[in-house]
Order: sequence, then C-alpha cells, then structure tokens
Amino acid sequence: MIRTAAERPYKLASCCAADIYVSVGTRLQKPKQALSTQVSAVPIIDLGKCDTPEGRLATAYEIRDACMRVGFFYIRNHDIPQIYLDSVFSAMERFFSLPMAMKMKLHSKAATDYKGYNAPLDKNIDSAHNHQGDFNEGFDIGREEIEARGNDEGRASNGATAGGNVWPLDDCPGFREACLEYYHAAMEVGKLLYTLFALALELPETYFDDKTRNSAARMKVIHYPSRDEHPEIYNDTPGVGAHTDFKCFTILWQQSDVEGLQLKDSKEQWIDAPAIRDTLIVNIGDQLALWTNDIFKSTVHRVVNKTGKERYSIPLFFGTDYDVNIEPIPSCVSADRPAKFTSINSGEYFKRRLAEAFRAA
Repeated sequence: MIRTAAERPYKLASCCAADIYVSVGTRLQKPKQALSTQVSAVPIIDLGKCDTPEGRLATAYEIRDACMRVGFFYIRNHDIPQIYLDSVFSAMERFFSLPMAMKMKLHSKAATDYKGYNAPLDKNIDSAHNHQGDFNEGFDIGREEIEARGNDEGRASNGATAGGNVWPLDDCPGFREACLEYYHAAMEVGKLLYTLFALALELPETYFDDKTRNSAARMKVIHYPSRDEHPEIYNDTPGVGAHTDFKCFTILWQQSDVEGLQLKDSKEQWIDAPAIRDTLIVNIGDQLALWTNDIFKSTVHRVVNKTGKERYSIPLFFGTDYDVNIEPIPSCVSADRPAKFTSINSGEYFKRRLAEAFRAA
C-alpha cells in the first residue's frame, strides 16, 4: 500500500535498519548478502578531495554508505573559516547572556514567520515522553544577505518563513553580522552536499540545482543552560526531545567540550555523537528520506545535556524550493522496493511540520 507523505510517521526508523541497498545498474538494489548493520561510530568523511570529478564520486560513495547505514556523518575540510566559527560562538554567548526581558522583545510568537527568539521550555518536540518541554533557548534565522537588499527574490519565495529576520541590533551589536557570515559559509557546504547526494543516488551532479534555487535554508543558534542553575527542571527533561528533522538534511556545529547529541541505533539504544575537532556533523532529514524511498535514513536523535555546563550548537536545515513536489526518485524504486509514498508539495509539508514544532509545551 502506497502512503502519502502526510501519513508518514514523524519518528522514522532508527539508524542501521536491516534494509541496506547497493547500486546495481541504474537502481539501488538490495545486495545478495546483507551488509553489516552494526555501527560503532558515526563515520568521518573528508571533503578535501571534492575538487575533481573522481574525488567527488569517491566521496559520494562514502556518503551513500553513511546515509544508508546510519543517517549521520561527520565532515572535515569543510572550508568554513575558523574566524567565522569563533565569531558566531562569541556572538551567541553575548546574546543569550542578555536579560530575559531584552530577548523576549524578539520572541518568535510575535511574528508570523517563526523567526526570532524562543525561551526555555517554549517548545516540546516529543510531548508524548517529555512532560516539561525542551530545555533550551534559541534564535531562528532565515536567508538574508549580509549587505541588505531591498528586493530579495529568494526571501520572497520562502513560503512559510517569508519575511525578514529580526535582530537585537542595539542590545547585541555584531550578532547579525556574525550569524550571517556563518550562515552563508555553511550554505556553500550545503550546495556541495547536494551535488554529492545526487552522485550518491546515481543522478547527474546538477539534479538538485533547479529544486534548490530559493530553498530557504533555516538556521537556529541554540543555548542549553546549565541544569545546576535550574533545580526546577526534571532530571529526565531533554535539551531537545527525540525527533527526526523534517527538511532534506542538517549541518550541525556543536560546542567541542560539552557532549549532548545522541542518536538511536538499530537496537533502540542511544549512542553519543560528540563534537570532533575541525568537523561538522550532517544528518539526513525526512524530505530526503521520502525522496529516496526510505533508502537514506532519517534517524531519530535527541540532545541530553547532563554535564552541568552550558552548551551551544548551530543547526542549519536545508530543504527545497517550496513549489517542488517530492516523490521517490526512480533510482530508488524497483520491483523489490516499490514506491512507499505519493507526491507531496514541499512547501505545504514544511509549513505543517514547522507549525507543529513551534507549538508550546
């Protein structure tokens, strides 16, 4: 029975599910002998050889293996300048240390496009298992040029997130510039990853180009407060509850000395995905899982910060243009693996999922 994407359960398969497929001819097919599904660590993939066609193809095969087995992988040699990372980290520390009254002036509930500030426990992404809410505060940012332009075609096409960002210009000088410098640098990494995903799926390098012209990548800077300073927070309240991301993929920077990110393995056990020096971490989201007919895994993950320290992270969520219809790619469909989902409009899907994610706890 073919399901619509709207009927798809939000919490998808845990990583390393037994259905592992390899390329045979022009389609991704199940191998005669099943590949090992045991994962001891999230793989690290070097983007440094992507300046040649041969290097991109070799890297794409590594990414394909990671996406089919785990749904997560680290990337090194991503070319984001360290000065941008240092600058945005410093800006986050300054912003989140502001008095709550200042931050609440930019609360996302005051906007129709979900941008701006959210306070601790505002959101609850896994309300069935979390009785307080997600114990983090964040600030959501959409596409914007560093040098402001009056007529930004991409921003006008952003659908559910159309409209300008809000910024603490007077209360936190330099915050806007630091965030947007990192945003645009990470966007270039995302463009490369789309090329590599296309090659991994036996498609032309440019397959996603006309589907991601104004894809409205969304960034969130996040602060996880120290639990030691908040005795009212239950011991089992997560920083972010168990969930899958609902765009195509996410690029995550996370603070190097404070662990928190965990993903669920095939045995329903939580395994750590700590920060590794000079890397970012990438995970597959629901839209790319839909596009690949569930061959690429959108893995359940969460954040649990029990260190007693503050923690910071920056996820950047990459999707498609809002007029794109998503349905299983032909190379991911076969007689043995028929299409699981019918076509769904990307913008409508994202709008609904975003509204649900921003519901109050």
